[in-house]
Amino acid sequence: RSMSRLLLLALLLLAAPLAALANDPCPWLRDQIHATDPATRLAAAACEEHQLWYRPFIDIEGRYAGTAVREADATPLANGEQAWRRVAGYWRGTDQLSQLMQRPGAVDCMYASYSDQPSAGCRSFLMDVPWSAAFVSWVARRAMLPGFRGSPSHIDYVREAFRNPQTSAYRVAHPVTARPARGDMLCYVRHADRIFGFRGLAHLLSSDDGGLGMHCDIVVGAGNGQAQLIGGNVLDAVSMRLLPLTPGGQFAGLAQRALDDPSCSPDALVFCNANRQDWAVLLQLRPPGELAGLVPSMGLYGMPPPMPATPAPQPAPC
Repeated sequence: RSMSRLLLLALLLLAAPLAALANDPCPWLRDQIHATDPATRLAAAACEEHQLWYRPFIDIEGRYAGTAVREADATPLANGEQAWRRVAGYWRGTDQLSQLMQRPGAVDCMYASYSDQPSAGCRSFLMDVPWSAAFVSWVARRAMLPGFRGSPSHIDYVREAFRNPQTSAYRVAHPVTARPARGDMLCYVRHADRIFGFRGLAHLLSSDDGGLGMHCDIVVGAGNGQAQLIGGNVLDAVSMRLLPLTPGGQFAGLAQRALDDPSCSPDALVFCNANRQDWAVLLQLRPPGELAGLVPSMGLYGMPPPMPATPAPQPAPC
């Protein structure tokens, strides 16, 4: 009996790394920022940031978990940097603050890294202006992703992928029928009075040059029945979202918001689901061979990450 218990314990210990891989691929990805594959670099950059924010996440049922620090806090992240300075760095590293100089506090964020004292103006800007697109733009530059033009608004690079697929790093796909893969982005529309879905968004992109509130998460893993995505300004932090997959690899029962949804409350718990959104498009990353022919990335503004002369060795698969 004792031998049976020891064998059972050994099997559980051997299975633990596989279970962790299914739930979070980031421990295997964070050191791959110099990988030859652009999708791996993109996921690695997102995973690096998620680790700094103490790995908050939204579970597969849409419940918040693990929040430790928020965007405007002076609380240090895992690397010792104050949270608000890190978010200001997402804006500065992509050189996007110049497009928002009319917003109060934007100028303060330009100089956030040079001040010893927390900037009230910059911290107010970080709370008032959504920074999820700045985060995606920062990650793409950190990963040296060719063909990606960052923007303070997600709609700009979604529109670019829709209208100019030959020069964009991404192509648009239906979020329900397409199979997500590492490096893709899943996006929803933030509009209180209208539901777009894939068809409605495609109609708008083909006929309208205006803005639209959106949010996109980067797919860092997809397999074993689950996808892991990372986005900025989720729970006021860099957070992971878990979504189920079908046996065929598509999103399973992707929770879609409706206009007549009741508000989340103790009387309507089924609607207390952070994964219930107007999911409208999956941006699929083009293959490495196609990406190689696109305009090279500019790197992070003022501090381009060094790329090694020879690719870093890849770990052997488990």
